[in-house]
Amino acid sequence: MALREFAAHDLRDPQTFVREVAEPCHPVLIRGLVSSWPAVKAAQHSPLSFRDYVSQFDAGVQAEMFIGQPQIAGKYYYSDDLKGFNFLRSRMSFADALESIVSTAGCAGQRSMYLGSLPTSDYLPGFSSQNALSILNQDVGPRIWLGHASNVSAHYDTLDNVACVVAGRRRFTLFAPETIDRLYVGPLDYTMAGQPVSLAASAPRDDDRFPRFREVRDQALIAELEAGDAIYVPKLWWHQVEATSSFNVLVNYWWDAFTTRDAPSTGLLLSMIAIAERPPAERRAWKAFFDHYVFRSNGHPLAHLPESQHGMLGALKPENYEKIRARILQMLRGC
Repeated sequence: MALREFAAHDLRDPQTFVREVAEPCHPVLIRGLVSSWPAVKAAQHSPLSFRDYVSQFDAGVQAEMFIGQPQIAGKYYYSDDLKGFNFLRSRMSFADALESIVSTAGCAGQRSMYLGSLPTSDYLPGFSSQNALSILNQDVGPRIWLGHASNVSAHYDTLDNVACVVAGRRRFTLFAPETIDRLYVGPLDYTMAGQPVSLAASAPRDDDRFPRFREVRDQALIAELEAGDAIYVPKLWWHQVEATSSFNVLVNYWWDAFTTRDAPSTGLLLSMIAIAERPPAERRAWKAFFDHYVFRSNGHPLAHLPESQHGMLGALKPENYEKIRARILQMLRGC
């Protein structure tokens, strides 16, 4: 199934982007969004040209690189017992890591290498000023990902994401948040890079261990990105990311398009310890209250009262937010 697409010229500023792309909370492919970046143009010439271009920004900071033997074919994953991984981690300078990636790109029989989630403000200061993204506010900082061909298992993020292909090609395979109960999620607190992954989405198509995944497998959205293209992935959308060229670079931006000081994931974790192991009937009761007060499927819970009588259910800002937050903290302290 294909994604909705926008042309870069349709999204000229952050306000338009939030209104047209972020608010619907659905993935969107944006063709040519960063095709004018100097980094993209350097990479189109050759991996060596990209290396020479970014070397002017190199701050000399060490990075952690994933290294996989040829037999894993760039699929960084768990060991069979889920207690280890099929790759090694090695710390080295950014310059040495990039040189290793560039010098072995496209060479048969070589180990695969992958650098990920490096804030350019730390590793390549000045990069973002030459390669700016006009659709986001300038306080949203980018991260850079580099490597050989790779397959990053389907996972979700708790932030919104704009991912821009600088070099090579990327294939995104996305599953909606509502499919989580059929994705067979792996360990939550023992992960490859921070977020849990879908074991089913990473398994062979005919794997009998994950029967419910068959219900959603063909619902996946597929996006093929070339250098200069970008994709918006809303928070909580599962996405598998395959870099399909011998040399690949991606720059992404994580931020909350609708932020308050407290992330929704904080509320989820608190609910896990407060509600998850209560009796089923009580959980159903709490679910009804969450649906009414939080998810508001039938509109505002006090719509039948004048706004002046909405109290803590009135508009969060500027007053109610701090009142409710203070009350929560007081309750957590047992006061």
